[in-house]
Amino acid sequence: MNRPGILLGIGLVAAGAAAILWLAWLLQGRLMYFPAGDVPAPEQVGLTAVDAVSFQTTDGLRLNAWFVKAPGSSPHPAVLVFNGNAGNRAYRAPLAAALRRHGLHVLLTDYRGYGGNPGAPSERGLAADAAAARAYLAGREDVDAERIIYFGESLGTAVAVRLAVDQPPAALILRSPFTSMSDIARYHYPFLPVRLLLRDRFETIDQIRRVRVPLLVIAGGQDAIVPVEHSQRLYEAAGDPKTLLVLPEADHNDMELLAGAEMIAAIVQLIEALSDG
Repeated sequence: MNRPGILLGIGLVAAGAAAILWLAWLLQGRLMYFPAGDVPAPEQVGLTAVDAVSFQTTDGLRLNAWFVKAPGSSPHPAVLVFNGNAGNRAYRAPLAAALRRHGLHVLLTDYRGYGGNPGAPSERGLAADAAAARAYLAGREDVDAERIIYFGESLGTAVAVRLAVDQPPAALILRSPFTSMSDIARYHYPFLPVRLLLRDRFETIDQIRRVRVPLLVIAGGQDAIVPVEHSQRLYEAAGDPKTLLVLPEADHNDMELLAGAEMIAAIVQLIEALSDG
Protein backbone atom coordinates (compact mmCIF):
# COMPACT_ATOMS: atom_id res chain seq x y z
CA MET A 1 0.00 0.00 0.00
CA ASN A 2 1.36 3.42 -0.90
CA ARG A 3 1.92 6.17 1.68
CA PRO A 4 -1.34 8.09 0.93
CA GLY A 5 -3.27 4.83 1.28
CA ILE A 6 -1.64 4.08 4.63
CA LEU A 7 -2.40 7.56 5.90
CA LEU A 8 -5.98 7.24 4.73
CA GLY A 9 -6.34 3.91 6.53
CA ILE A 10 -4.91 5.36 9.75
CA GLY A 11 -7.26 8.32 9.44
CA LEU A 12 -10.29 6.06 9.01
CA VAL A 13 -9.31 3.96 12.05
CA ALA A 14 -8.79 7.11 14.12
CA ALA A 15 -12.13 8.54 13.00
CA GLY A 16 -13.88 5.28 13.86
CA ALA A 17 -12.28 5.17 17.30
CA ALA A 18 -13.25 8.79 17.93
CA ALA A 19 -16.83 8.04 16.90
CA ILE A 20 -16.98 5.08 19.30
CA LEU A 21 -15.65 7.22 22.16
CA TRP A 22 -18.09 10.03 21.36
CA LEU A 23 -21.01 7.58 21.38
CA ALA A 24 -19.82 6.06 24.65
CA TRP A 25 -19.66 9.53 26.23
CA LEU A 26 -23.04 10.52 24.85
CA LEU A 27 -24.86 7.29 25.71
CA GLN A 28 -23.18 6.34 28.98
CA GLY A 29 -26.35 7.07 30.94
CA ARG A 30 -28.14 4.37 28.95
CA LEU A 31 -25.33 1.94 29.71
CA MET A 32 -25.52 2.65 33.46
CA TYR A 33 -29.20 3.24 34.30
CA PHE A 34 -32.04 0.93 33.24
CA PRO A 35 -35.24 2.34 34.76
CA ALA A 36 -38.63 0.66 34.48
CA GLY A 37 -41.58 3.02 34.57
CA ASP A 38 -44.66 0.86 35.05
CA VAL A 39 -45.30 0.18 38.73
CA PRO A 40 -48.07 -2.33 39.56
CA ALA A 41 -50.28 -2.04 42.63
CA PRO A 42 -48.56 -3.36 45.80
CA GLU A 43 -51.02 -6.24 46.16
CA GLN A 44 -50.11 -7.44 42.67
CA VAL A 45 -46.58 -8.12 43.88
CA GLY A 46 -47.62 -9.70 47.17
CA LEU A 47 -47.37 -6.71 49.52
CA THR A 48 -49.92 -5.77 52.17
CA ALA A 49 -50.07 -2.91 54.69
CA VAL A 50 -48.53 -0.46 52.22
CA ASP A 51 -48.83 3.33 52.21
CA ALA A 52 -48.27 4.92 48.82
CA VAL A 53 -46.23 7.98 49.77
CA SER A 54 -44.26 10.77 48.15
CA PHE A 55 -41.66 13.31 49.20
CA GLN A 56 -39.84 16.23 47.62
CA THR A 57 -36.14 16.58 46.89
CA THR A 58 -34.17 19.77 47.49
CA ASP A 59 -34.15 20.43 43.74
CA GLY A 60 -37.94 20.29 43.53
CA LEU A 61 -38.78 16.79 42.30
CA ARG A 62 -41.60 14.84 43.92
CA LEU A 63 -40.74 11.15 44.16
CA ASN A 64 -43.12 8.26 44.75
CA ALA A 65 -42.41 5.38 47.14
CA TRP A 66 -44.03 2.60 49.14
CA PHE A 67 -43.91 2.51 52.92
CA VAL A 68 -44.42 -1.10 53.99
CA LYS A 69 -45.69 -1.12 57.57
CA ALA A 70 -44.59 -3.63 60.17
CA PRO A 71 -47.30 -5.24 62.31
CA GLY A 72 -48.10 -3.48 65.59
CA SER A 73 -48.49 0.13 66.63
CA SER A 74 -45.29 1.05 68.49
CA PRO A 75 -42.34 2.67 66.64
CA HIS A 76 -40.31 0.07 64.75
CA PRO A 77 -36.87 0.06 63.15
CA ALA A 78 -37.07 0.88 59.46
CA VAL A 79 -35.03 -0.29 56.50
CA LEU A 80 -34.47 2.27 53.74
CA VAL A 81 -33.84 0.42 50.48
CA PHE A 82 -31.69 1.89 47.71
CA ASN A 83 -32.24 -0.03 44.50
CA GLY A 84 -29.83 -1.23 41.88
CA ASN A 85 -29.66 0.31 38.43
CA ALA A 86 -32.61 -1.56 36.91
CA GLY A 87 -36.35 -1.94 37.43
CA ASN A 88 -38.32 -0.09 40.09
CA ARG A 89 -39.58 -0.54 43.65
CA ALA A 90 -41.95 -3.37 42.73
CA TYR A 91 -38.95 -5.56 41.94
CA ARG A 92 -37.92 -5.34 45.62
CA ALA A 93 -41.27 -6.52 46.99
CA PRO A 94 -39.94 -9.95 48.12
CA LEU A 95 -37.27 -8.21 50.21
CA ALA A 96 -39.81 -5.89 51.83
CA ALA A 97 -42.24 -8.73 52.55
CA ALA A 98 -39.49 -10.82 54.17
CA LEU A 99 -38.28 -7.95 56.37
CA ARG A 100 -41.82 -7.01 57.39
CA ARG A 101 -42.34 -10.53 58.73
CA HIS A 102 -39.52 -9.78 61.17
CA GLY A 103 -41.15 -6.63 62.54
CA LEU A 104 -39.43 -4.08 60.33
CA HIS A 105 -40.84 -1.14 58.44
CA VAL A 106 -39.46 -0.88 54.90
CA LEU A 107 -39.35 2.14 52.59
CA LEU A 108 -39.15 1.09 48.94
CA THR A 109 -38.10 4.13 46.97
CA ASP A 110 -37.51 4.94 43.33
CA TYR A 111 -34.86 7.32 42.09
CA ARG A 112 -35.62 10.16 39.69
CA GLY A 113 -36.47 8.72 36.28
CA TYR A 114 -37.51 5.39 37.81
CA GLY A 115 -40.97 4.09 38.64
CA GLY A 116 -42.73 6.95 36.88
CA ASN A 117 -40.81 9.62 38.79
CA PRO A 118 -39.76 12.83 37.02
CA GLY A 119 -36.19 13.70 36.17
CA ALA A 120 -33.21 11.76 34.88
CA PRO A 121 -30.78 9.76 37.05
CA SER A 122 -27.29 11.00 37.83
CA GLU A 123 -24.85 10.54 40.70
CA ARG A 124 -25.70 13.92 42.20
CA GLY A 125 -29.42 13.41 41.62
CA LEU A 126 -29.47 10.01 43.31
CA ALA A 127 -27.72 11.51 46.34
CA ALA A 128 -30.47 14.15 46.59
CA ASP A 129 -33.15 11.46 46.24
CA ALA A 130 -31.57 9.42 49.03
CA ALA A 131 -31.44 12.39 51.40
CA ALA A 132 -35.10 13.19 50.72
CA ALA A 133 -36.13 9.58 51.36
CA ARG A 134 -34.24 9.53 54.64
CA ALA A 135 -35.81 12.81 55.78
CA TYR A 136 -39.27 11.46 55.01
CA LEU A 137 -38.63 8.24 56.92
CA ALA A 138 -37.20 9.99 59.98
CA GLY A 139 -40.26 12.25 60.12
CA ARG A 140 -42.79 9.43 60.54
CA GLU A 141 -44.10 8.93 64.07
CA ASP A 142 -44.28 5.15 63.65
CA VAL A 143 -40.57 4.91 62.81
CA ASP A 144 -37.87 4.63 65.44
CA ALA A 145 -35.62 7.38 64.07
CA GLU A 146 -32.66 6.06 66.06
CA ARG A 147 -32.87 2.72 64.25
CA ILE A 148 -33.00 3.55 60.56
CA ILE A 149 -30.97 1.05 58.56
CA TYR A 150 -29.73 1.63 55.02
CA PHE A 151 -29.87 -1.29 52.59
CA GLY A 152 -28.10 -0.72 49.27
CA GLU A 153 -28.26 -3.11 46.34
CA SER A 154 -25.59 -2.98 43.62
CA LEU A 155 -25.65 0.63 42.35
CA GLY A 156 -27.64 1.49 45.47
CA THR A 157 -24.67 0.51 47.64
CA ALA A 158 -22.84 3.60 46.40
CA VAL A 159 -25.92 5.73 47.13
CA ALA A 160 -26.24 4.24 50.62
CA VAL A 161 -22.56 4.73 51.48
CA ARG A 162 -22.59 8.36 50.37
CA LEU A 163 -25.64 9.06 52.52
CA ALA A 164 -24.10 7.17 55.44
CA VAL A 165 -21.13 9.55 55.43
CA ASP A 166 -23.37 12.60 55.83
CA GLN A 167 -26.23 11.08 57.83
CA PRO A 168 -25.06 7.90 59.58
CA PRO A 169 -27.66 5.15 59.91
CA ALA A 170 -27.97 2.74 62.81
CA ALA A 171 -26.43 0.11 60.50
CA LEU A 172 -25.44 -0.23 56.87
CA ILE A 173 -26.16 -3.25 54.67
CA LEU A 174 -24.49 -3.49 51.26
CA ARG A 175 -25.59 -6.19 48.84
CA SER A 176 -23.23 -6.73 45.88
CA PRO A 177 -21.21 -3.56 46.52
CA PHE A 178 -18.45 -2.38 44.19
CA THR A 179 -15.35 -0.28 44.72
CA SER A 180 -16.07 2.35 42.06
CA MET A 181 -18.02 2.68 38.85
CA SER A 182 -14.77 3.04 36.92
CA ASP A 183 -13.60 -0.34 38.21
CA ILE A 184 -16.87 -2.00 37.19
CA ALA A 185 -16.95 -0.24 33.82
CA ARG A 186 -13.36 -1.28 33.14
CA TYR A 187 -14.32 -4.88 33.97
CA HIS A 188 -17.24 -4.88 31.52
CA TYR A 189 -15.77 -2.55 28.86
CA PRO A 190 -12.00 -3.18 28.95
CA PHE A 191 -11.54 -1.66 25.49
CA LEU A 192 -12.74 1.82 26.56
CA PRO A 193 -10.81 4.52 28.49
CA VAL A 194 -13.53 4.57 31.12
CA ARG A 195 -11.73 6.86 33.58
CA LEU A 196 -11.73 9.58 30.95
CA LEU A 197 -15.30 9.00 29.83
CA LEU A 198 -17.26 8.52 33.05
CA ARG A 199 -19.32 11.38 34.44
CA ASP A 200 -20.89 9.42 37.33
CA ARG A 201 -17.96 7.77 39.09
CA PHE A 202 -19.46 6.52 42.38
CA GLU A 203 -16.06 6.23 44.13
CA THR A 204 -17.46 4.16 46.98
CA ILE A 205 -14.17 2.75 48.21
CA ASP A 206 -13.00 6.26 49.09
CA GLN A 207 -16.15 6.98 51.07
CA ILE A 208 -16.53 3.67 52.93
CA ARG A 209 -13.45 4.52 55.00
CA ARG A 210 -15.41 7.40 56.55
CA VAL A 211 -18.35 5.25 57.68
CA ARG A 212 -18.36 4.26 61.35
CA VAL A 213 -21.50 2.18 61.85
CA PRO A 214 -22.09 -1.60 61.96
CA LEU A 215 -21.66 -2.93 58.44
CA LEU A 216 -22.93 -6.08 56.74
CA VAL A 217 -21.61 -6.86 53.25
CA ILE A 218 -23.42 -9.54 51.25
CA ALA A 219 -21.98 -10.88 48.00
CA GLY A 220 -22.58 -13.66 45.51
CA GLY A 221 -19.70 -15.96 44.71
CA GLN A 222 -20.88 -16.32 41.09
CA ASP A 223 -21.85 -12.68 40.55
CA ALA A 224 -21.25 -11.87 36.87
CA ILE A 225 -22.13 -8.16 37.20
CA VAL A 226 -20.27 -7.21 40.38
CA PRO A 227 -17.55 -9.84 40.83
CA VAL A 228 -17.19 -11.00 44.42
CA GLU A 229 -13.61 -9.71 44.49
CA HIS A 230 -14.91 -6.14 44.14
CA SER A 231 -17.22 -6.60 47.13
CA GLN A 232 -14.40 -8.14 49.17
CA ARG A 233 -12.10 -5.22 48.41
CA LEU A 234 -14.73 -2.77 49.59
CA TYR A 235 -15.27 -4.81 52.73
CA GLU A 236 -11.56 -4.84 53.48
CA ALA A 237 -11.39 -1.05 53.13
CA ALA A 238 -14.22 -0.53 55.64
CA GLY A 239 -13.72 -0.02 59.35
CA ASP A 240 -15.06 -2.21 62.14
CA PRO A 241 -17.52 -3.49 63.21
CA LYS A 242 -18.21 -5.38 60.02
CA THR A 243 -19.43 -8.75 58.76
CA LEU A 244 -19.02 -10.39 55.36
CA LEU A 245 -21.52 -12.93 54.03
CA VAL A 246 -20.62 -14.62 50.74
CA LEU A 247 -23.25 -16.87 49.16
CA PRO A 248 -20.94 -19.04 47.06
CA GLU A 249 -23.39 -20.17 44.37
CA ALA A 250 -25.37 -16.94 43.96
CA ASP A 251 -25.36 -14.77 40.83
CA HIS A 252 -26.32 -11.11 40.86
CA ASN A 253 -30.06 -11.47 40.30
CA ASP A 254 -30.64 -14.82 42.01
CA MET A 255 -33.32 -15.10 44.69
CA GLU A 256 -30.61 -15.82 47.26
CA LEU A 257 -29.49 -12.21 46.88
CA LEU A 258 -32.99 -10.77 46.61
CA ALA A 259 -34.73 -12.27 49.63
CA GLY A 260 -32.96 -15.53 50.38
CA ALA A 261 -33.31 -17.06 53.84
CA GLU A 262 -29.59 -16.82 54.68
CA MET A 263 -29.41 -13.18 53.66
CA ILE A 264 -32.56 -12.22 55.58
CA ALA A 265 -31.30 -14.07 58.67
CA ALA A 266 -28.04 -12.11 58.59
CA ILE A 267 -29.92 -8.82 58.26
CA VAL A 268 -32.24 -9.64 61.15
CA GLN A 269 -29.32 -10.72 63.32
CA LEU A 270 -27.57 -7.40 62.66
CA ILE A 271 -30.67 -5.36 63.51
CA GLU A 272 -31.46 -7.36 66.64
CA ALA A 273 -27.91 -6.71 67.84
CA LEU A 274 -28.64 -2.98 67.68
CA SER A 275 -31.35 -3.41 70.31
CA ASP A 276 -29.14 -5.63 72.47
CA GLY A 277 -26.40 -3.04 72.34
